[in-house]
Amino acid sequence: MALCPRTIFIMGNKMKKPLVVLATSVFWLAVWWILSGWIGQEILLPSPWVVFLTVCRLCRTAAFWQAVGVSLWRVLSGFVAAVVAGALLAVATCRFRLLHTVCSPLLHVVRAAPVASFIILAYFWIRLDVLPAFIAFLMVLPMVWANVAEGIRQTDRRLLEMAKVYRLGFWRTVRHVWVPSVRPYFLTACTTGLGFAWKSGIAAEVICSPARAIGSSLGDAKAYLQMPEVFAWTVTVVLLSVLLERGLVWLVYRHKQEVTP
Repeated sequence: MALCPRTIFIMGNKMKKPLVVLATSVFWLAVWWILSGWIGQEILLPSPWVVFLTVCRLCRTAAFWQAVGVSLWRVLSGFVAAVVAGALLAVATCRFRLLHTVCSPLLHVVRAAPVASFIILAYFWIRLDVLPAFIAFLMVLPMVWANVAEGIRQTDRRLLEMAKVYRLGFWRTVRHVWVPSVRPYFLTACTTGLGFAWKSGIAAEVICSPARAIGSSLGDAKAYLQMPEVFAWTVTVVLLSVLLERGLVWLVYRHKQEVTP
């Protein structure tokens, strides 16, 4: 069966992207290897091979997987709580203008202030094992609130009027009018917010050092000048961040395919 030029072009683009990513990764690994050889001091810049061996060694320990599991649980619990609370707060602030007037300045302050400031402040008020989840929650909440509120404001009023004319009722109007309008904004907030939750949660672990956490292990390696472990834990953080974001994007893409008629 012959393929049309458009199909060949799309297939070529799909094959080209992984090759570009692979070539770019190889280039930067080569740069890293050359720099580490030129510096010649593992305490300053270990080679990629040394870091790889360190990651393999860490993966064979139970403490590594405990740290990964606990950190994932803390960050994801804060993220999920922020998504639920942000969506509910967006609905409430769009419904009641007084509530929007009261909450808006506080949420804008949270979005503008540095993450480290909130970590240090919360350090004195919140238990160390809860603090990373709270920081992840705090960083994602304004993002979800702003996006969902914008989706509510951008809902086509003509569709709402038509729903009223045809007497769809409250729940059917929510399902067929409000939800399709808000969904793109909500999904964008989730895919973007997950990365923020992960980075801020790990940063909180580095500063407050709770028991059994990626950030705590990273901080300990830095304190004892164990640079291969610092790089190994950093690589772990980056890989988990990529896997989390890719997984969420895959779920979103699959969800879009299921809801598209």
